[in-house]
Formats: sequence, C-alpha cells, structure tokens
Amino acid sequence: MSVATAVPSGTWTVDRVHSSIGFEVEHMVSTFRGRFEDYDGQLVDGKLVGTVAVPSVKVYDENLEAHLQSPDFFDAQLHPELRFESHELAIDEDGSVTLEGDLTIKGITKPVTARGRYVHVEADMGGGERIGLALETTVDRREFGLEWNAPLPKGGFVLGNDVTLTVALELVRAEV
Repeated sequence: MSVATAVPSGTWTVDRVHSSIGFEVEHMVSTFRGRFEDYDGQLVDGKLVGTVAVPSVKVYDENLEAHLQSPDFFDAQLHPELRFESHELAIDEDGSVTLEGDLTIKGITKPVTARGRYVHVEADMGGGERIGLALETTVDRREFGLEWNAPLPKGGFVLGNDVTLTVALELVRAEV
C-alpha cells in the first residue's frame, strides 16, 4: 500500500517553454502524432484547469492541419478551445499520479482519468519552486464527436478510434 503525498497548495502556472500537449492515434499501419502549441493551465490548491486552442494543432502537413480544424474533426470555428478541469488529484508517495476530471472537446464533456508521475523541485537554477506532471489518458474520439474515418479498399479503416493524450507540464509557483 502506498502513502499519499500532499497535493501542493497555492497557485502554480504552466511554464510553456518546458511543457507540451500531444496526441497519438493509430493510422493504418503506424502511429500518427500531433501536438498543440497554444495552451494554458493552472494548478490551484490541487485543482488543475487547462485550455488548448484548437487552431494551434500542429502536424507535418498543412492540408491535414486544416482538415483537423474542420467540422470532420475539431470544428475550430464553432469550438475553438479544448478544456480540462480536474475533480481529484491523487499523488502517491512514489510519485505516481491519478488525475480525474472532465475533458471537453467539440462542446462535448466526458469524465476522464489520467495517470502518470509527479515531481517536485524545491529550488530550480534560479531558486524558484517547480512541479512536474506527466500525464496520459486514452479516449474514444467518437465519444467527442470526432467521427470522420475512411474505409480501406481491402477492409479496415484509416484511423483507430482510441486517441492517447499526453500532457507534460512544468509548473512554477505564482508570485504572491
């Protein structure tokens, strides 16, 4: 049995230089990866709230970026933001994390559970305090209205339904 570590109190903000938000989905015979470049988040007394700007999605093809922003996928014009709001953050003594909350994509909100790790540095190179959260969860994209797919000529589909979301956050204590 592991012992819980106290959830950090106070307000912590995302250091975007040292953080990332990405996704992975099966694409025919491999794994397709993308990321979002415009996001924000805060951890306030153990509650994590974050947003992602849909137009900031980045993949290795401009045409595909446009398709991902279309109504076939995220529908950036009607739903320009993804949102996550946690209900419970549990940190075990070994640094394992379970984060439960609500994820909103394309105007549809569903509960999700992410797992990962937590690291706390009491003093970085400049003397500031930092928290690291590395989290991962898998969602069925169809539950969020991301229905587009195409059949392959000899069976199967272009895209898998399960999407793995990966979030690596480095948070700094907000100035008081």
